[in-house]
Amino acid sequence: MSFSAEDVKKLREKTGCGMMDCKKALMHSNGDESKAIDFLREKGLATAAKKAGRIASEGIAFAMSKPDGGVLIEVNSETDFVAKNNEFKNFVKLCAECVLKNKPSDLESLLKVVPDGLTDNLQSILNEKILKIGENIKIRRFKFLEGVTSSYIHADGKIAVLVRFDTDSSVFGNEVFQNMSKDIAMQIAAINPMYLSKNDVPADVLEHEKRILLEQAKAQGKPEKIAQRMVEGRIGKYFKENCLLDQEFVKDNSMTVSQYVDKISSAVGQKINISGFVRYERGEGLEKKDENFAQEVSKILN
Repeated sequence: MSFSAEDVKKLREKTGCGMMDCKKALMHSNGDESKAIDFLREKGLATAAKKAGRIASEGIAFAMSKPDGGVLIEVNSETDFVAKNNEFKNFVKLCAECVLKNKPSDLESLLKVVPDGLTDNLQSILNEKILKIGENIKIRRFKFLEGVTSSYIHADGKIAVLVRFDTDSSVFGNEVFQNMSKDIAMQIAAINPMYLSKNDVPADVLEHEKRILLEQAKAQGKPEKIAQRMVEGRIGKYFKENCLLDQEFVKDNSMTVSQYVDKISSAVGQKINISGFVRYERGEGLEKKDENFAQEVSKILN
């Protein structure tokens, strides 16, 4: 019995399994949908799809750098117990390595990647991990930055940071540069700046902030001209709080981050500029499970 692309799509919608797995199941069952579903269940893939509906808000934010680029990735699990498991950690690292080598454009492309030395793609490996570990696992997001980068992971994957530098690649192995780049990444992890520089603050965001500050000054009974001057002064403070290059360097508040980088540039004899950064915090924006540990144990026992 033959089957069409529409049949594959329908099977995917019914089972939640991947397109390629559905296609293989229909080929194996000569296009018979019922037999294809049984085939997927026998392989454990339908069970993995069922688990995929469960909330996964724990996990790991991970980052790594190489001389020609770096990657930041978040992979989620349902519990922090799984996130501390070495098998889970190794899977996260494998995903990061696949991003570094293949530079996929999106999650769908990443899941199709076959890691070096293996025969299955990441989607199949992910399905196997879900079945073996017994929890929903999701590759939530990733970012690849080309060029000289530095990475930092805080609190065993609670926060991960990737920073890109505009400089010659020869500085990558320089100890002074490595120390500086780690300092910058740690500052981003701790302070969580919203922008790189004041030039990166969107005009509408800046106008909104100015409007609020102006109303605050007027509420204090200040005349219009004085209120306007107060706003300009407070906007300067806004930049210092929210823009990385304008922030005080946390290890030495006598200089800004920008001044610290310039100082290191002189020390290594190579011009260095921070050209971008990305910060992931594990589970940010995700729905959390409304359960406690006692309830979870009770579920298992019953």
